Amino acid sequence: MQIHIQTFTVNKRFALTISRGTTAQSTNVLVIIEQDGIEGIGEASPFSIGEARQTTETIVAALQQVAPILKNFTPTDRQQIEQILIDNQLPSAARAAIDVALHDWMGKKVGLPLWQLWGLNRNQIVPTSVTIGINSPEKARQRLRDWFQVTKVQVLKVKLGSPDGIEADKAMLMAVLESAPNIPTSIDANGGWSLENAVKMCNWLGNLGVKYVEQPLAKGQEKDLLKLKESSPLPIFVDESCFSSKDIPHLADCVDGINIKLMKSGGLTEAMRMINTARACGLQIMFGCYSDSTLANTALSHLSPLADYLDLDSHLNLIDDPFTGAFMQDGCLIPNDLPGIGVKGFEI
Repeated sequence: MQIHIQTFTVNKRFALTISRGTTAQSTNVLVIIEQDGIEGIGEASPFSIGEARQTTETIVAALQQVAPILKNFTPTDRQQIEQILIDNQLPSAARAAIDVALHDWMGKKVGLPLWQLWGLNRNQIVPTSVTIGINSPEKARQRLRDWFQVTKVQVLKVKLGSPDGIEADKAMLMAVLESAPNIPTSIDANGGWSLENAVKMCNWLGNLGVKYVEQPLAKGQEKDLLKLKESSPLPIFVDESCFSSKDIPHLADCVDGINIKLMKSGGLTEAMRMINTARACGLQIMFGCYSDSTLANTALSHLSPLADYLDLDSHLNLIDDPFTGAFMQDGCLIPNDLPGIGVKGFEI
């Protein structure tokens, strides 16, 4: 099989601020796997969690290093290919791009969309949340108004963990809730709270009808999660603390759910393992994204019938997304009927 690697840059309509910083643009990586006249495509987007930084440059370099080795295999050799990627210590985002491309190729080979190959029911897909980043109360209200112009907003995720402290968090959140009093809302602190502030905030949020709190403590503070869970009236989900299925058993007694992202997990293969492991541990499941285009979010949407909560909105905030794929229907991101992942866009 032939492997092609190409970068592309996407720009956000509105910059997104979280506890760790602000992003307005991302240069992502397109991987095309070609054999027998069929092309499978996948995407890698850079992200950073503490010291775990996966840049565009490191992703491209890793893909270029392993590409000559993979030419000796076919897209049906997924088990062998996955082990090669692990043995060569490819960043998880690079593995994700290859894994998605292999799944896309297989779906196109047999002429079926992935959701149908897996026997999943698209009617089970819940609405995806749209995200309000850290901002002033008035700008948060404006961002909500902007979202109403883009899509039918059914669920909100509000980023907290402001560097200005929890009083700033409270003021911003109240502005959003007053502007959207009947829309289910979750909170994502991106590890921006101390244990003391997390306890305070979870108890305060518990009186506001918030659905759950995501990553209240920073990665590396997992030992404090059980203390927080015992005192929190709200379910606790983890994102940055959970990359793959190996992390889940250690977290099972400390949290209520996990956030699965393609770039963290390393692809659809590992995402499915994470789903099964989490369910076996009695945990809830949500899907999330980074600065992903329609390509990556569409790929993960094929597994969406298996998730309790969805946050696959990054592509909705792009002004120059080069791809088309899953479509929005009543606030839900629905994979289409095209074979593979069902994404179309520019080609090398």
